[in-house]
Amino acid sequence: MGRYLLRRLAACLLLVWLVLTGTFFLLHLAPGGPGGALEDPRIPSEQRLRWRELWGLDEPLAAQYARFLGAALRGEWGHSFQHHRPVAAVVAGALPATLLLAGAALGVEWTAGLLLGVAAARRPGSLFDELLRLLSLLLYSLPTFWLGLMAVLLFSFRWPLFPPSHLASVGAEALPPLARLADLGAHLVLPALAIGLPSAAALARFVRGSLVETLGQEFVLAARARGLSGRRVLWGHALRASLAPLSQLFGLSLAFLLSGTLAVEVVFAWPGIGRVTFDALAARDYPVVLATTALSATMVVLGSLVADLLLAWADPRVRRA
Repeated sequence: MGRYLLRRLAACLLLVWLVLTGTFFLLHLAPGGPGGALEDPRIPSEQRLRWRELWGLDEPLAAQYARFLGAALRGEWGHSFQHHRPVAAVVAGALPATLLLAGAALGVEWTAGLLLGVAAARRPGSLFDELLRLLSLLLYSLPTFWLGLMAVLLFSFRWPLFPPSHLASVGAEALPPLARLADLGAHLVLPALAIGLPSAAALARFVRGSLVETLGQEFVLAARARGLSGRRVLWGHALRASLAPLSQLFGLSLAFLLSGTLAVEVVFAWPGIGRVTFDALAARDYPVVLATTALSATMVVLGSLVADLLLAWADPRVRRA
């Protein structure tokens, strides 16, 4: 097991390095400069040259890459061109909002996905099963940004039930703790649903297919022959036997939620990592883009590793292999 973990960690480091290398060269080879300031003719050329020297952009690209790679290995990401602050502080300030949104979306995904998948598996071929399969396919096919825009249009403007954007209302700092928590929850509903519902649709289809296959196996038929109730057979035997693939899916979905919220955060002006990355891309803030890319790549490869470890924990056959 130790050798397996070392091999996987080495592969993860290699993958993160490849992602960062590709991102670095694509950013620097694309036309334009940080914030457009280096191409603005209204700014004196002496000032632009001073900025290039300050940001290290006057060096050859290979030298810039070597300097960036050495700093990244030391955990140093430099200063943001746009925020004029250390990149670590910019990312650390946005990370809690993304973790909160990802946690809420994960709750939506697994609560709705498990309940709907189990309900469909209990009556395969029924009208509810067919409707659920059609609805889940439709939801899974919709882009998250479009779903977020439609949610804002319907539930913030046509029926003003939830706030359309941001993490809190204006003046929420002066509210009592419970009112402030309720305000946060109201702002969280729409973005969490926009992220969680498409993933819940995919999970429901997966749970439904896994349970239908498991319910036809011999150990389930034997449990029914012993007189166990249908609910106990479903939850205590069939769902338990499906934990191995579900645990692997959990690790993969966690990594996706932490790294794939960019579009929804932009739509809802949510002050998280996705919004910071979008603004940094627009301003060509190279250090921030590289830092958030490294964070996202790390979460994806670690999520894949966690998924494999959860599968080995849930399935003794995988451990023996």
